[in-house]
Amino acid sequence: MKVDWLIVGAGFTGSTLAERLATQMNKKILVVDKRDHIGGNAYDEHNTDGILTHLYGPHIFHTNSEKIWHYLSQFTSWRSYHHHVLAVVDGKEIPLPFNLNSLQEVFPAGLANVLENALISEFGYGKKVPILELQKSSNEHLRFLADFVYNKVFLNYTRKQWGLRPEELDASVTGRVPIYISRDDRYFQDKYQGLPEFGYTRMFKNMLSHKNIKTMLNTDYKEIIDEVQFEGMVYTGPIDAFFDHRFGNLPYRSLEFKTISENKPRIQKAGTVNYPNDYDYTRITEQTILTGQESGKTTLIVEYPQAYVPQVNEPYYPIPREENRILLEQYLEEARKLKEKVIFAGRLADYKYYNMDQACGRALSIFDEILKEEKNGSH
Repeated sequence: MKVDWLIVGAGFTGSTLAERLATQMNKKILVVDKRDHIGGNAYDEHNTDGILTHLYGPHIFHTNSEKIWHYLSQFTSWRSYHHHVLAVVDGKEIPLPFNLNSLQEVFPAGLANVLENALISEFGYGKKVPILELQKSSNEHLRFLADFVYNKVFLNYTRKQWGLRPEELDASVTGRVPIYISRDDRYFQDKYQGLPEFGYTRMFKNMLSHKNIKTMLNTDYKEIIDEVQFEGMVYTGPIDAFFDHRFGNLPYRSLEFKTISENKPRIQKAGTVNYPNDYDYTRITEQTILTGQESGKTTLIVEYPQAYVPQVNEPYYPIPREENRILLEQYLEEARKLKEKVIFAGRLADYKYYNMDQACGRALSIFDEILKEEKNGSH
C-alpha cells in the first residue's frame, strides 16, 4: 500500500492531522490504531440502556480557543454543558475546585468569613491560587486554610491518582487543582464548554470520513509498516515504545473503570463526585448528567487508578517529574536522529499532560508547519 502519511493513533491528535492533511492538502492517509475503535480515550458508545457512555472516564470539552472550537464544530453540534464536581470531605459534599462556597460548607461562619477576607485581601477576587503556593503565605490564617485543603482535598487524592505525594510531581499537575477565590462553582471557566451532541465517536467518524483516509483498527502499526510505503509518519503512541524501550520505560499511570447501572433517573448531585480520602477509587461520574438523557435509568463510571504495566493495561497519564524528563530527553534525542520523517505528537508521544483542546491545538499547529514547509519547498 502506498500513502502520503501513515498516522499511528486515531485520537484527537491523529484524527485532526488526518483530516487536515486529507482535506486541505489532498494527501492520502492511512490511520492505524491498535484498539478496536477510533477516538482514543474520548471514545463513547451507547450501552444496553441507550445511555451514551464515556468508557474511559468523563471527557468534557472546554477551551478558550475560538480557532479550536470552530474547527471541531465542523464535525459536530454541541450540547452546552458546564461541569460541576463535588468532593466528599468530612462527610460533606463540597464544590471543587475549593472555592468561597466550599469555605462556607466546611468551616463555621465566623472562621469562614475571616478566611474569605484574607484570601481576597492577599490575592484578589477571581484569582486561582495553587495549594502549594498558598502554603507559603505569611498570613497564618491562609497557611491554616492551605494545610486544611492540602490534607483533606489534595494529598490522598494525589496519592491514589499518581502513587506520589503532591510535592513529588511537577507544578503543572499540582497547579491544576487550585483554590479558586470565587463563588463560581463550575469546574471549568473556559469560554467554550460542552459535549458533542451525538458523542465523540460520531465526531471522530465525521473527521475521518474523507475519501483520502483509510482506517485500520485492531492493528499494531509494527505489524504492517513493512507493507506500507509512506512519505511521513505521525506517531501518537508512547515515545519509549517507538524505540523499543531502549533506555528503559517511561512511567505512566493507568486506570480501571467499573460501570454501574441503576434503575433510577439520577443518583448524584453533580456530574462527578470525588472521594479524596475514602475508598480505593478516586471519583464517580454519572453519565446521564453529562448527556442530559432522561430514561428512568442512569449509568455510573467508577475510576480506580493503578500503575501502568505494558501489555497489561493502557497508559493514560504521563507522570511529570524531573527524573522522567531526563529519560524523555534521551528518547527525544533519538527522535532527532531519525532519517525518516516522523512527527511525534500527543499526550503519550510528547509525554505531556494535555487536555483535549491542547491535543487538538497541537495537531493544528503541526499541520500549519507541514503546509508551510510544502509551500516553501514548492518554490
